[in-house]
Amino acid sequence: MISNLSHIDPSSTIAEGVQIDPFTMVHANVEIGEGSWIGSNVTIFPGAKIGKNCKIFPGAVIAAIPQDLKFQGEDSTVEIGDNTTIRECVTISRGTLDKRTTRIGSNCLLMAYVHIAHDCFIGDNVIMANAVQVAGHVNIDDWAIIGGSSAIHQFVKVGMHAMISGGSLVRKDVPPFTKAAREPLSYAGVNSLGLRRRGFSSETISHIQEVYRYLFLNSMNNSRALEEIEINLPATKERDEIVNFIRSSERGVMKGYIS
Repeated sequence: MISNLSHIDPSSTIAEGVQIDPFTMVHANVEIGEGSWIGSNVTIFPGAKIGKNCKIFPGAVIAAIPQDLKFQGEDSTVEIGDNTTIRECVTISRGTLDKRTTRIGSNCLLMAYVHIAHDCFIGDNVIMANAVQVAGHVNIDDWAIIGGSSAIHQFVKVGMHAMISGGSLVRKDVPPFTKAAREPLSYAGVNSLGLRRRGFSSETISHIQEVYRYLFLNSMNNSRALEEIEINLPATKERDEIVNFIRSSERGVMKGYIS
């Protein structure tokens, strides 16, 4: 299952059932979980930990040193969860002293030419379309979808179940359950279709929409809107996820609705 035309460092750990196609380089201190497939011309540098049943397509580069002038050669890793697909020419940099790891969750799809920089944390079931560019220290929560050719500024956070339009410049945090579009990036409604597909009830979606009416449609600043939400709307895990996300935002959240 491992081609004689590939180079596998003997110190790396390759589980049973792994297939590695010709002309791939696996460096020292790499772990690859059982059932994974590594295509031709892939380079996997030291510090990569790849889960079970992953698919890595030709030309991908995993765990290269960060493109960060502050990097001083410290030990760090890239961790990739189970059942994640990494398409052609994706690049993923390992961490720096900040977090010492770049982490990709399980069941993710990173389409061709995606770049994920150092110290990023990507949740489970995340989809990034072609040529998404993610700067360092970015957090993207579970089930988020990032449209093709979008660029995400360093230290930005994207909430769970958010959907970002293709070609977006993401300079501010994108709260959970929302759709984000336009330039500058702004609120374009709740991701109701995606939520229905994932089993959210109509009542829950309506409640999320009501939370965002306070935040983005009532001409209040965020602090006042959060106070009104906690006074007037019943506590649910979705409401609290939104409130906590916005309260903890360091870069500030995207703009409200722009007609």
